[in-house]
Amino acid sequence: MHFARGQAIFENRHDAGRQLARKLSGYQGQSVTVLAIPNGGVPVALEVAGALEAELDLIISRKIPTPLSPESGFGAIADDGTIILNEVAVKRIGLTQQQIEYEASKVRTEIKERSLLYRGTRPLASVNGKTAIIIDDGLASGFTMMAAVESVRRRRPREIVVAVPTASVMAVKQVEKVADKLVTCATGFMPKFYISDFYRYWHEVSDDEVTRYLTQWRMRHLRLNIEPPAPTDNKEYDRTQH
Repeated sequence: MHFARGQAIFENRHDAGRQLARKLSGYQGQSVTVLAIPNGGVPVALEVAGALEAELDLIISRKIPTPLSPESGFGAIADDGTIILNEVAVKRIGLTQQQIEYEASKVRTEIKERSLLYRGTRPLASVNGKTAIIIDDGLASGFTMMAAVESVRRRRPREIVVAVPTASVMAVKQVEKVADKLVTCATGFMPKFYISDFYRYWHEVSDDEVTRYLTQWRMRHLRLNIEPPAPTDNKEYDRTQH
């Protein structure tokens, strides 16, 4: 679906994941690893991985904030050090190489801390020869996802599919250049694109929620009688972009 203005078509991230899973049903029963970009991509990916009966893991990719304007960014870094820069933004802002490296180093430190928190000493899931489906809760600029795709590509998957509930038309054009396939439920053509506009209930997913989701997922797959995580998306509303 294509939209000229944002409108809520998902109840929350769990609903978005279920809708996205229907778009990906052709991958059910195949050799697939679902990779979630935390934090917001995790509840979406849980629904997809469950529906496809696929393995679930994380790919940590973070925006590099712009100095003095941290709500915007000029690129992104993935957990293996892969970096993608928005050269247009870098030129417009007038960043020096020293400034770029300084901001990037802070993000690398944050990624290492998050990786230790979420993964501990567990190794990365193997995607060699498999279909890797990378999931986030939406794409605004697309640079965070592009860094994730380039990182996963180094792990030699058979195919990389980017799957998101919603994306801006700009992000679609960017990500299609690096992914083998892009799947989305809604594409936005509005000049001011906010992922949150497409969700009735939206909140920033906390580190504690991510940890709880992953723990419950692992316990479910150890065949312990643990209920799936309850939706927690009906919290405060904000308009944070990705």
